[in-house]
Amino acid sequence: MSNPNFDFKNTIVWRIFRIMAEFVEGFELITNYHKTVSIFGSTRLKEGDPSYEEARSLAQMLGKNGFTVVTGGASGIMEAANRGASEVNAESIGLNIKLPHEQEMNQYVTQSLNFHYFFTRKVMLAFAAEAYVFFPGGFGTLDELTELITLIQTKKIKPVPIIMVGGKHWQPLLDWINTTLKTGKYIDADDTKLYRLVNSAEEAYDIILNSIKG
Repeated sequence: MSNPNFDFKNTIVWRIFRIMAEFVEGFELITNYHKTVSIFGSTRLKEGDPSYEEARSLAQMLGKNGFTVVTGGASGIMEAANRGASEVNAESIGLNIKLPHEQEMNQYVTQSLNFHYFFTRKVMLAFAAEAYVFFPGGFGTLDELTELITLIQTKKIKPVPIIMVGGKHWQPLLDWINTTLKTGKYIDADDTKLYRLVNSAEEAYDIILNSIKG
């Protein structure tokens, strides 16, 4: 006899179906674009903040050169990147995550998807990009940064530029990596070559172009 209080949507089986659906929808969208750059950073930065404006500028340069910008689709750095692409009539993708405090999609994306699970969204943000660019951010940005470094370190994805923009924000982290992880032999010396630190959108753009030219 069926239980009237049984909710199939709260079962493991339903979650598996939902995960599969997010992967299918995500890959169907992202595989339509063959020249993408994923841009990461804080949701909290506003127009006029130097990092916001640098992300906006980088997206403009990328858009003019035929790149599709991929972001998490929310506010802050993500909005800046989608906005920059929009301002030069370029495609940009927003891959948003549903959160308890309702993270809304910014108005500048041309293609979008909403995700329930962080890990399915992260796969799409990482999939087949020509570069990953990190502007200042918090725990979420650090999570995405270290995962991508690890994926390239362990040869799970192709080696492409990982670029951190903003020495004031990122240099203390890199100092800790060098003095603690590298010196303590928790990582190989060559692992610190998997990422680059720059201070401007122009520098990041040049690294991306030079990488593609090979």
